[in-house]
This record gives sequence, C-alpha cells and structure tokens, in this order.
Amino acid sequence: MTAAGSRLGAAMDLRFDETVAAFADYVTDRGLDHVELKREYLHAHPDAPTPQELRELRREYDVSVTLHAPFRDWNLGSFNDASRRASVEQVKRTLDDAAAAGAGAVVVHGGSVPRRYPERVRETARRNAVRSLGECADHAARVGVPLCLENQPRSATTVRHTTTPDDLAATLDAVDAGPEWLRVTLDVGHARVNGHDWREFADRFGDRVEVVHLHDNDGEADDHDPMPAYREVVTGTDASYYVFEMKRVVDVDACVADQPPQEVMR
Repeated sequence: MTAAGSRLGAAMDLRFDETVAAFADYVTDRGLDHVELKREYLHAHPDAPTPQELRELRREYDVSVTLHAPFRDWNLGSFNDASRRASVEQVKRTLDDAAAAGAGAVVVHGGSVPRRYPERVRETARRNAVRSLGECADHAARVGVPLCLENQPRSATTVRHTTTPDDLAATLDAVDAGPEWLRVTLDVGHARVNGHDWREFADRFGDRVEVVHLHDNDGEADDHDPMPAYREVVTGTDASYYVFEMKRVVDVDACVADQPPQEVMR
C-alpha cells in the first residue's frame, strides 16, 4: 500500500510555455499536490524561478517539489573525462538547488554510450557512469536530498545502463553509496516499452523506490501517453512522489478525469 503522506502531481517539460506558478495553479485545481521540474525547463524558460523563489512558491501553493537533473547535452557516463566531470557538476548544482528550494528528491539518468563504439570504450563509459553516480550520491548525502536513479528506455543506437531490472540492480550495486541517498525512480512507461511490467521493478527494489513516473505507451515507442489507470501503480508501490510525465499540459486532465486524486491517495 502507498505510504502515508505520498504526493501525486505532474512534471513540467521543456515544451511547456506555462510559468511554474501557472502550472501549480493548474495541478492544484485538479486535486494534485506535487510538481516536478526538469532542469531543461528551468534553463530555458524566461520566467524560471530561482531556488529561493521556488521555495516560496512551494509554500504558497502547498505543493511538494522534485527536480530532474539534466538529461540532454550531458552524460554521466561519458568516456571523455572532462565531459564526465562537467556532467557531475551539473547534477551537483541540481542537488544544491533542490536543497535550497526544499525539494524532496532529484531524479537522474545513469549515463549512456553509442553501441557502435568499441567494447573498450563502452566499458570505460560504464565505469565512468558508476564513478559519476558515486560522486553525485556523496553530494546528495552532504546536502540531504536523495538522488533517484531512473530506469531508462532501450535505444537501438545507444547502450543505457538501467533499462532492465537486472541492469538497474547491477548499476546500483556497483556504486559505492547507501540506499538512503542513492534511491530509485521507477518509470512505468519506460518499463513497458522495454517489455517489462512495472511490478518487476517494484518487486525488485521495494522501498528503495522514491519517485514513480506515470505515463503509458503501446509497447513500441516511449510516447508518454496519458495514464488514467494509475491507481494500481499507486496502491502497488510505496513511493513518496508519483508524477504524471506528459508531453502536453492538457494530458494531465486525461489522467485524472475518471479517478479523483484525493480518492486514490487516501
């Protein structure tokens, strides 16, 4: 069953034109009480709040907040160590901002490398990803905000290190970090497009799952379609934050129209 105090909300995407305040209005009007902010949105939107402004906004709207570390134009598993270090710095800055804003967690991807590269390069990239995650998890412990490693969708051209339950477990085991600060983001849509039921991840990682991303697809592409049947995920996991991850703001309506959030989260 869902832990007492769990929050249900939605993520802001780079595509969204809305301000954070307008989005907070939107989600709270629909009975939701959480907002996840992607770093790319905060980088690109002309009216993006500072961490201090986000802290005040969080209090004003009585919402909880999580941040998503950058996942475009960077790579924790880069085989170029200068790029790897720069990527680590991006995640650390996100953790710092999360702490300043009073956010509850930071979501992170686990690095990647092109499949066409030689095996020695792919091995270097994996080692670098593990090293990077360890450095970021150490920083998470220092600032008091958990870092949550997400299961990613498979790619025909790129090796990603967290696409299956076994891969995610192997990555977590390889990182020298405790489960208090290196936790898990269970992405339901990514699990499905990879041919896995979300329960495989829930059963494997149990109470290490801190954040759940809710979206659907046809099993062929990572489409981030609305997920009206989210109740079974919420009642079947024990996370702190449940987040509709849509490509359009209006798609959040399609998720909650038939299942009032207050009833589901009760």
